[in-house]
Amino acid sequence: MAERYLTVARAGVHESEIKRSRFLCALAPAADEEAAQAVIRDVRKAHPTASHNCFAYVIGPDGRLHRASDDGEPGGTAGTPMLQVLLGREVRDTVAVVTRYYGGIQLGAGGLARAYGGAVSAALDEIGTVERRRLALLTVTVDHARAGRLENDLRSAGHTLRDVRYGAEVVLALGVPESEVAAFRSWLADVTSGAAACEAEGSAYVQV
Repeated sequence: MAERYLTVARAGVHESEIKRSRFLCALAPAADEEAAQAVIRDVRKAHPTASHNCFAYVIGPDGRLHRASDDGEPGGTAGTPMLQVLLGREVRDTVAVVTRYYGGIQLGAGGLARAYGGAVSAALDEIGTVERRRLALLTVTVDHARAGRLENDLRSAGHTLRDVRYGAEVVLALGVPESEVAAFRSWLADVTSGAAACEAEGSAYVQV
């Protein structure tokens, strides 16, 4: 299983024009295939008069689930180039829909492939990506007297704090690379003189 992967930073749209045809590339995060299909339906609903609404999506940290559609363009000239950009740039859990409004000038197979792939690439450049890492989810419980300093120490050490809850004791939820859990437990015992409890709660991909 992949330890880290990139995904699109947010939903957004980038527009370009090639030989009078308009290409609008909508990018959006998609945690599963159902979410990707929902984005595709929304774009089609928003652009019912477009010449084509072609799509590609890659789901899962390893990118094992991926689909593409030319939506009426010549076979292999739209969806496949779009998919190749997502796979080539190692972008996962992302759906791309390129809406084309035909401008009256034929682009040819090569021109179409460059236009659709380029639309996705340009949209990724503009909207940006974020990294998600597979982390062990840990819950650290400590008394109030040590909590403030421990929180600062955790942040200074570069650990990803997911939540801090104050009650009878202070509970800090954080993510640590699985290969570093043993070292983290040792570090925690040292900085708190053994006063902090640490429980593991599985693992998840967390934005870093």
